[in-house]
Amino acid sequence: MTLPMMTPLVKVDGLHKSYGPLIPVLKGLDIEMKPGERLVVIGPSGGGKSTLLRVMMGLEKIDSGSITFGGKPYISSDGYDRKTLIDNSVRRSIGMVFQHYTLFPHLNVVQNLILAPCKVRGDKKADAIERAQSLLKRFGLDAKANAYPAQLSGGQKQRVAIARALMLDPKLMLFDEVTSALDPELVGEVEQVILQLAKQDMPMMIVTHDMWFAKNIASRVIFCAGGLVVEDGPPEQVLGSPKEERTKDFIDRVFHIRQ
Repeated sequence: MTLPMMTPLVKVDGLHKSYGPLIPVLKGLDIEMKPGERLVVIGPSGGGKSTLLRVMMGLEKIDSGSITFGGKPYISSDGYDRKTLIDNSVRRSIGMVFQHYTLFPHLNVVQNLILAPCKVRGDKKADAIERAQSLLKRFGLDAKANAYPAQLSGGQKQRVAIARALMLDPKLMLFDEVTSALDPELVGEVEQVILQLAKQDMPMMIVTHDMWFAKNIASRVIFCAGGLVVEDGPPEQVLGSPKEERTKDFIDRVFHIRQ
């Protein structure tokens, strides 16, 4: 996807999302993301981070607001009957990796990878298998091609989940706390795969509580709290010298990394 210099890859405008009448989560969120950016979203639990990614993937309805992708309308709300309107042709340009892998347990690794390209895009099975094997080799998983998810470690499952998302050639990758369910010794192998993608200029939106990872992967960090963006800037500023008291308190209290 080649965009004019000033066109955002993603533009989130006035996004509101509630779970029922008493639980507002996003309260008019505004975000712009440039092509090639690696946007890391941090903040306290309940601040709307994971909900934002699920909305971006078209998995959650919204109350109001809109999202454009590549300059095209993607998600909006019909204020009259509160329907969420989603352009599914745009949604197919976005890949998402979840905290808990979501692999199909009855399919082996290659079968997990080729399912969507064959079913959604109509790829030939032989072509999809060739691409799957190439991705598995790239991620050090070629020996696990015929293994089932139950036979894999957590780190291997998450790398397979990333490879599966890449099978549809996404123009944006969303990562939702992809290392938080892993044992500490397995975190690094998943982070290295994502760092590989970063070196290839894959646009990403990442929710994480791992501040080392955030500092090393992000081209930009936003701190969300109370359903709004509180602070937005380069990682060295937001993580190292935050301007807002809420950001300072959060980093000092939870992560203890501010210098």
